Amino acid sequence: MKNTKLKEYKRNMITLAFVFLAVGLNAQSNGLSDKESSIATTIDNKDLKWLPAPDFFPDCSFTILHGDISKPNLDFFFKIEPNTEVVNHTHNSPERMILISGDLEVQYQGEKPIVLKAGSYAYGPAGKPHKAKCLNNGPCVLFVAMVDPFDAVPVTKKE
Repeated sequence: MKNTKLKEYKRNMITLAFVFLAVGLNAQSNGLSDKESSIATTIDNKDLKWLPAPDFFPDCSFTILHGDISKPNLDFFFKIEPNTEVVNHTHNSPERMILISGDLEVQYQGEKPIVLKAGSYAYGPAGKPHKAKCLNNGPCVLFVAMVDPFDAVPVTKKE
């Protein structure tokens, strides 16, 4: 029981550290550090508004942490339920991600699949097709920072 609480505490502390880092870097790079309020949250915050992801991401949801989904410099949590596959897709923006919880298998086109564990960092180049699967140690929650406005385009197989 203590081990579970310790893991949860560590996960929450990692989440807070990365949120502070992302918000600070974003504010600093935009010269807004004196004009914006700081943000600190965890994935368990009851005030977060989780929204359904696009239809081609079934059993997935997201919540905006900072920014606007239609503008550059967006930070959000993306939640994938256990044993759920995320279809092959692309983004116009590079993605910087930190897995907050769960075990997530990720595969970028032309690369071998890798399994991310909580606390892992991943970078996804703009336009590079990729897919994922949240394994049974979920849900998988990713902190995602995008440079450009959000988009996700499913990759359809050519027949």
